[in-house]
Amino acid sequence: MKYLLLKHYRGGPAPVGDWVPMDRWTPAEVDAHMRYMRDFAARLEESGEFVDGQALAPEGAFVRYDGEGRPPVTDGPFAETKDLIAGWMIIDVESWDRAVELAGELSAAPGAGGAPIHEWLEVRPFLTELPTVTD
Repeated sequence: MKYLLLKHYRGGPAPVGDWVPMDRWTPAEVDAHMRYMRDFAARLEESGEFVDGQALAPEGAFVRYDGEGRPPVTDGPFAETKDLIAGWMIIDVESWDRAVELAGELSAAPGAGGAPIHEWLEVRPFLTELPTVTD
């Protein structure tokens, strides 16, 4: 089964401890965090559980269709902080339990001072095809 692990900038339940946003980390702390993320993905590549992943910039906008022949409507350029996705990773694992285990491990990425950030990650299964009903 494939799962999407979503990293939110500041979304999710209340942070654990004295959470410091990444924009207040030192360059060395950001480097350590990114190295952890790359090493995590490399390990999952070796086990065959990694599908894809990307970090995203904080800038963006919501866009929607506004009718035939009209330009799309945008709300932005920034979405509310709670709605911003920092990045994502797609994993292909045997079970929900394994997806949760990996999300918990990813949540331990280092942050300010090198301590685990205890980041909340959203785990979402990919929608699989609905079974075909036959008579």
